[in-house]
Amino acid sequence: MDVKRLLLLIPLAVLAYLLVVQWNQDYGQVAPEPDAPAITAREADEQEAPDDDDLAVPATPRAEQEMDGDMPAESEQSDSSRDLIAVETDVLDVRIDPQGGDIVYAALPQHRMALGSDRPYVLLSDNETRSYVARSGLQVDGNAGRIGFTAEDTRYRLTDDEGRLDVDLRGEVNGVEVIKRFTFERGSYAVEVNYFLANNGEEPVTARFIGQLARDNSPDPSSGVSMGMKSYLGAAYSSPEDRYQKVDFDDVQSGKFNNRDVQGGWVAIIQHYFVSAWAPPQNQQNLQYATTDSRDRNVAAFAGPVTTVSADSEARLGATLYMGPKVQSYLEEVAPNLRLTVDFGWLWFIANPLFWLLDHIQDIIGNWGWSIVVLTVLVKLAMWPLSAKAYKSMARMRKLGPEMQRLKEQYGDDRQKMSQEMMKFYQKEKINPLGGCLPILVQMPVFIALYWMLLESVELRHAPFMFWIQDLSMKDPYFILPILMGASMFVQQLLNPTPPDPMQAKIMKMLPIVFTFFFLWFPAGLVIYWVVNNVISIAQQYVITRKIENDPSVGKAAKSKR
Repeated sequence: MDVKRLLLLIPLAVLAYLLVVQWNQDYGQVAPEPDAPAITAREADEQEAPDDDDLAVPATPRAEQEMDGDMPAESEQSDSSRDLIAVETDVLDVRIDPQGGDIVYAALPQHRMALGSDRPYVLLSDNETRSYVARSGLQVDGNAGRIGFTAEDTRYRLTDDEGRLDVDLRGEVNGVEVIKRFTFERGSYAVEVNYFLANNGEEPVTARFIGQLARDNSPDPSSGVSMGMKSYLGAAYSSPEDRYQKVDFDDVQSGKFNNRDVQGGWVAIIQHYFVSAWAPPQNQQNLQYATTDSRDRNVAAFAGPVTTVSADSEARLGATLYMGPKVQSYLEEVAPNLRLTVDFGWLWFIANPLFWLLDHIQDIIGNWGWSIVVLTVLVKLAMWPLSAKAYKSMARMRKLGPEMQRLKEQYGDDRQKMSQEMMKFYQKEKINPLGGCLPILVQMPVFIALYWMLLESVELRHAPFMFWIQDLSMKDPYFILPILMGASMFVQQLLNPTPPDPMQAKIMKMLPIVFTFFFLWFPAGLVIYWVVNNVISIAQQYVITRKIENDPSVGKAAKSKR
């Protein structure tokens, strides 16, 4: 009986942990400041641009050398009121600083800051609330100073009849003419960033592409719409040897990441639902490193190989910058393993197939809520034989409850003798005393995997179901679904046998209340799964219970013994 009691407490322990995490998130940290309003093109052009540091690149692992300090940019750094270059496509609204050609603002028009808001989601910005930018530059002859660029226009827009937009910035460094080209494509969050070099001098020069993502320690603006567990905020790296390595900002600040040369790979900064990433060409050797800049921002970066540009010759250096939602199909097109930034946790081997199935159901149905309902039915069908076996055992225990109570009264305080007789009784009547725990225990991994899947899937962010459920990633605003879930658990208990142990009986009676309390904070999508699962379970258990109760052979052995 002690084993059974322990198994009954496992779901409570898991849910208690989830509640503690939720409590810490809601009350244990300072709420993030509201994001700055989306800037208009005029406001963006008038916004002051911060002074930039050189893009210093470590030559050896940080642990083995003293990092070069961030040097002030050279004289090409013009006054701080220079205009930003506005670029708008169907999925991106960015601002480019001509001093260095960094992207200092990126909004996603197809994603909103909040449900019902007209403001687009702002991923990159550089203001008093948050500093998060995508930097890129050239190291020419070992000098990584910023280049002052000029553009033909300050405002570019991808028109309805265009599939591609090129934005060229022109500059010069050490006698080398430089064109920095940003290539935007319709429907794509990936931007190709290329440097075209023309060496008009009499001596060869060396050049190296550097890509950096710099972010301060401000809170994740999308964490306020998370569903309990705190989503990861930090850097991530990928290489052929280590497909997905998370490096939190504390490790970046302390220099614990060892710089490494890798073939291909990518570097990224990850937050809830969204990611920015530099993906260099996969056929070249790149240096991955982490550092901090003079503004104490966390920098995840890479540097491409050194290329020699002979006199009177040309060269091209480039990489892909992704700024957008963590949609696996989008990420797979950018670089190998970039889809792993959609982190489903340690139960990924369950969550990935669940999401694959859910995504295909959604393609057919067109509603994520009803897709969850169908997914629940399919998962329940897969577990049907196991559930049926458990429900048969519970139905037998329910019917033979009086006989078990008689044995308990017969042997009184002789617990050892009573346990022996009970085990004989279970064997004769084909009863598994732990059978009632199996449905919950088997469902817990699926439940946790589904929880993380819903937590990480940006597809469900602001996705409506029906009636009052307009965001499946958020809790039910009226708590109707959690109450229905608790009621369904109560109905299930009416079909279950009363445990002979008084402590177990008390725990079972408390479960519907405890589960209802915890589910108040859970996402509506997850509660939908649990409610539908309970309804199907009730129907299955009811049929099996009635069949066992009407079977005269059940309990025949016990009656003949008496």
